[in-house]
Amino acid sequence: MATNSYFNNYGSVDRVHGEQDLIEDLVIESIKMFGLDCFYIPRNPASRDNIFQEDDLAQYLSAYPVEMYIKNVEGFEGEGDFLSKFGLEVRDSITFTVAQKRYRNAVSDYIDTADSDGDGTNDDVDRGTSGVTATERRPLEGDLLYFPLNKKIFEITFVEHEAVFYQMGSLQTFDLKCELFEYSQERFTIPEVAGVLTQAQADLITAVFSNHKTVQADGTPVDDATFDANTGGQNTAFEDMVNTGIQADNIIDFSQGNPFGDDIF
Repeated sequence: MATNSYFNNYGSVDRVHGEQDLIEDLVIESIKMFGLDCFYIPRNPASRDNIFQEDDLAQYLSAYPVEMYIKNVEGFEGEGDFLSKFGLEVRDSITFTVAQKRYRNAVSDYIDTADSDGDGTNDDVDRGTSGVTATERRPLEGDLLYFPLNKKIFEITFVEHEAVFYQMGSLQTFDLKCELFEYSQERFTIPEVAGVLTQAQADLITAVFSNHKTVQADGTPVDDATFDANTGGQNTAFEDMVNTGIQADNIIDFSQGNPFGDDIF
């Protein structure tokens, strides 16, 4: 071989494995010292389309605490807060670093055995990761992270596994590039997980989700299956306008002589 066998830094010998384990332990210890406790919220498909391999209705049914390091030291990235033609938009983005070993121990191992939706199959089967080996498990785009500093939820948009390039021939971390989560009628129920997630933590995450939910006129949250257009919509207000004589026909003339409603001079 071209490389010197006496200085094998990337092979499979026990000496290299020991140094790889040492670097991995140091990375984990550093994140535990300078990181922050976040909550990883996996995405469970509710009705997967087997042709397009997508799911229009996502649900979030569990959360797992894991320590992460924040790579943004000067504030959020992204476009920030700005006014668009749709109103005020917040496009904050942030990058978290999590140790691969800690992700698999604190998150992936629980997903492999949990059945959050009660359909009789484990969550890894629902997420399409049942055929992936334990050492190849990684965070998925579309999963969420609860960031406790500003009490916001961020969505993972990209997972970079080579941010630190092969120290001693191995990879130790995932970089999770995230954007502020935009609620779009996703369903969520975060229960207590014995020994993992306390009821207080579950209630806190659920309350953050609830802040994103649309409410009907009577103040009750909107549910996709039970939304009442007569209650949640503005039909009554428009009907009252018609009944009181405030009609569009009184403002714009759509008569036979003026079918386009334009003023005739």
